Amino acid sequence: MAGSYGVFQVIFNEISAAEISQLPTLAQLEVLNEFQVSPDDLEDIDDHGEDSTFGTIKKEGKQLYRYRANDLRIYFEIADSGEAIIVHRVLNRNTFADFLFRTNLSKEDDDLSNSKHFWKLIEEGENARRL
Repeated sequence: MAGSYGVFQVIFNEISAAEISQLPTLAQLEVLNEFQVSPDDLEDIDDHGEDSTFGTIKKEGKQLYRYRANDLRIYFEIADSGEAIIVHRVLNRNTFADFLFRTNLSKEDDDLSNSKHFWKLIEEGENARRL
């Protein structure tokens, strides 16, 4: 990891950039101002709190992080260099609420770990060009 100081550089791919650009300009600025992630933020994540700002989602050795910003969920991973994070998706919470309701899921991060639909969204983000 980049060490216990400073914040990561944030890299959006073309999908996550398009998703965040759909927000009104003021909302974009608020989210980007709030989304300052440091290595310390990711060390001791409490995955069990419903109101946790950060969470983790794991599948087959792959680990993603989730950041809650108001009604948005930002899904990202640490880049190979360890000095940046790559944002794969920026999704509205209501999208997931509908999904969770329809599939009778309870704990958002744990259940997303097992969702093929979620991982397909992440894969699309991983394969998108970085901006």
